[in-house]
Amino acid sequence: MTSTEPRTAHHRAGIVPAAPRTGRLRPLGLDEVRITGGFWAERQSVNHRHTLAHIGRWLERAGWSRNFDLAAAGSLPADRRGREFSDSEIYKYLEALAWEIGRTGDGELEATFRDLVGRVERAQEPDGYLNTNFGRPGQAPRWSDLEWGHELYCLGHLCQAAVARARTRPDADDGLLAVARRAADLVCEVFGPKGVQSVCGHAEIEVGLAELARVTGEQRYLRQAQLFVARRGTGTLRPIEWGPQYFQDDAPVRQATVLRGHAVRANYLAAGAVDVAVDTGDEDLLSALVTQWDNTVARRTYITGGQGSHHQDEAFGEDWVLPPDRAYSETCAGIASIMFSWRLLLARGDTRYGDLIERTLYNVVATSPSASGTAFYYANTLHQRTPGSVPDPDTASLRAESSLRAPWFGVSCCPPNVARTFASLDALVATADTQGVQIHQFADCRIQTRLDNGELVALDVQTDYPRRGSVRLTPTRDAADPWTLSVRVPHWADGARLVVTRAAGEVSTTHAAPGWASVRHAFRTGDVVELVLPMRPRLTHPDPRIDAVRGCVAVERGPEVYCLESVDLDAVSHGAVTDVADVRIDDTAPVEDHDGRPLACLVVTAAGPPDDLAWPYAERSLEPAPSTSFDVPLIPYHDWAERGPSTMRVWLPVAGRSHVDHGTTGEQRSEQKGNAIR
Repeated sequence: MTSTEPRTAHHRAGIVPAAPRTGRLRPLGLDEVRITGGFWAERQSVNHRHTLAHIGRWLERAGWSRNFDLAAAGSLPADRRGREFSDSEIYKYLEALAWEIGRTGDGELEATFRDLVGRVERAQEPDGYLNTNFGRPGQAPRWSDLEWGHELYCLGHLCQAAVARARTRPDADDGLLAVARRAADLVCEVFGPKGVQSVCGHAEIEVGLAELARVTGEQRYLRQAQLFVARRGTGTLRPIEWGPQYFQDDAPVRQATVLRGHAVRANYLAAGAVDVAVDTGDEDLLSALVTQWDNTVARRTYITGGQGSHHQDEAFGEDWVLPPDRAYSETCAGIASIMFSWRLLLARGDTRYGDLIERTLYNVVATSPSASGTAFYYANTLHQRTPGSVPDPDTASLRAESSLRAPWFGVSCCPPNVARTFASLDALVATADTQGVQIHQFADCRIQTRLDNGELVALDVQTDYPRRGSVRLTPTRDAADPWTLSVRVPHWADGARLVVTRAAGEVSTTHAAPGWASVRHAFRTGDVVELVLPMRPRLTHPDPRIDAVRGCVAVERGPEVYCLESVDLDAVSHGAVTDVADVRIDDTAPVEDHDGRPLACLVVTAAGPPDDLAWPYAERSLEPAPSTSFDVPLIPYHDWAERGPSTMRVWLPVAGRSHVDHGTTGEQRSEQKGNAIR
């Protein structure tokens, strides 16, 4: 399968967050793909058992849900709680509940969902207006602060929640879809061709309206999304200190060449613009968005897939400005990036988009929540210089100030965003086209779908990925006609193999280059297609134009980025070394794989410059001399900070050749390895 194949019309929409009318690929939904085990099933289980209830409790405790009760009672603005955009967290929570109910059929979640929808519905004004922060006596007028008010942003999330409910429970009588339609009708009236000629300071309404048009068939919503995309970049928003690029209002979308400004806003806008381009047949707009994706990934994206290197404005930096210790890499920006990439993947069919989705899922989205699912990172640093402090479990943290995962934030967009992503994750696994089925993300799962020719295709996927590199795909129905099974081979997987075993016993093995590996066959029960990926640890070097990490390397294994955490240094050195700042990596020694965990040879430095150094510069090198070396286990970045406060770094400085201590014997290194992995 190639990205040059013609786009086809999709005649049916599955239970999916994004259902474009046309594209290279048709997404398979929650009714066609079921994750059954492994890495992602465990995270979905934690999301179901712990995270959703945790979010619901905090929304009540913080008073954000109660705002709707106050609005219905006519008692606002007194006692309103939360920021101007807090309504959106209720809508994201509703969306997460809708996907999870569709996935599991949980009756308790259904009751919670219906109760909350009723509270939202009672707060809606007769003309469709819905916001708890504007429009009443004592509050600012409606639509009076488009730069910062987030009214349209909140309604975009309302639309996405309604779409999730309509697709998972199309016959539901809870009223959420009607609420969203009344609000969307008002938006079209107020901001239509003859209405207010402006946009929301935070893009999101574009995605919501486009998807609402798809689920309802009301083309006015798509046309309004198209208007918002066309108006962006024409200077309709008032100037702010960070410039118009913060709102992506500095250049029209079809003229921009890279994502810039606030990273979440930029990706939400791009995702919505892809929806508009695909559904209106605007190939020029789609091509512009492909260019923006290309340049952003090549120059403004962290090794984790994270985006945004400015804390002050949560924004992209200039090209190559990717400091690890100041990485903002907001969790929501990662999720928005996945939304953008997924829509481009459906439109173009290129495996590069699946590669970035995988990288971002494992190293941003999976990093945010704790193993318990009840604490989160808002921002995701790649270098923690000082051990953090344990947050108070009963206090909301400032959004980027938590050095360990926090239970809640004053701005808590990330927890419900993570929840809705995990609840709908099955819909990112596979797609279909006129020829067959494509596998994009690797997880234990069952897949069943009907191809355009009427052929019912069913297969099981078995894998221990990312711990192991084997992905076994087993068709479970005899096919009447040949169809094509395509599997994404990640760009890092040089040396991958595709092993095809026929039911009759014939075995063939071929090299699988990065991109698509495809087999076309009239599959029979008992056939097995196995993708074997090389999972050896690898050293990754940065582009030399990324000044902040020049002279450093990172360790990756499969899709996971690894990091060094001081907890492991302390254990291996028996307390002699406790700070990641005191080591360098010997990049001449192989990073070895011990049962899925990389061991790196780290050179420990002697005492560095004195703390009371009056001037941090000198004519001679201040690089401390080496003292000894240890083999230290690294951990997946998504698992860091689960063992208490620590220092951590992803990018490891390379020991100078004169600094590498080769006095450690092979026997001593073997003994160290044994101690390191015990």
